[in-house]
Amino acid sequence: MRSSGVSQRVLLTGRPGSGKTTLIKRVLNELPQRFGGFYTEEIRAAHGSRVGFKVVALEGGEAVFAHVDFTTPARVGKYGLDLSALEAVGVNAIREAVQAERLIVIDEIGPMEIRSAIFREAVNDALDSELPVLATIFLRSLPFIDGIKSRPDVELIEVRPDNRERLVGQLSEKFRI
Repeated sequence: MRSSGVSQRVLLTGRPGSGKTTLIKRVLNELPQRFGGFYTEEIRAAHGSRVGFKVVALEGGEAVFAHVDFTTPARVGKYGLDLSALEAVGVNAIREAVQAERLIVIDEIGPMEIRSAIFREAVNDALDSELPVLATIFLRSLPFIDGIKSRPDVELIEVRPDNRERLVGQLSEKFRI
C-alpha cells in the first residue's frame, strides 16, 4: 500500500463513554478506501444496564465475547469472557485487514481483549506492518497496554467532549488515501 515505510498509527484513548467508538465509526464513514478490523459494541439489558460486549467485524460477522451470564474461567470484573469468540471474529478481522493491506481498525485494546495471547499477537503484527492503524486503547495503565502506548511509531490522542468533533475531520484527513 505504502512503499515509503511511512504509516499512520493512531491510538485513541479516553474515559469510558467519551465517544471513541463513535468517533471511529464517523471517521470510517468519511473515508473512500476499504478498511478492515473490528469494533466493540455494548450489550444492554431491557432496563438499560450494560450486561456485556460483542465484537463486530467491519467486513461482516459478530460474536458476544463478554457477558455477565458467562461462567467462563476468564473474567474481568462482572464479565465472563469467551476469548474464542473474540479470536474467531476480532483477531480474524485484524489478520484479514493486514493480508488485504487495508486500514486496520482495532476497537478496543482493553483489559478484556488483552487476556487473549492470540489477540495481543495480532495487535503487534498489525502495528509492526507498514499499514495504517486506527485503534482505541484503554486509558489506564496495564503492562501490555503501556508497551503499545510507548511505541515510538504511534500517536496517542485522548478523546474528550471538547475535541471529539474536531477529531472527525482531522482523522478523516490523516487516513484518506
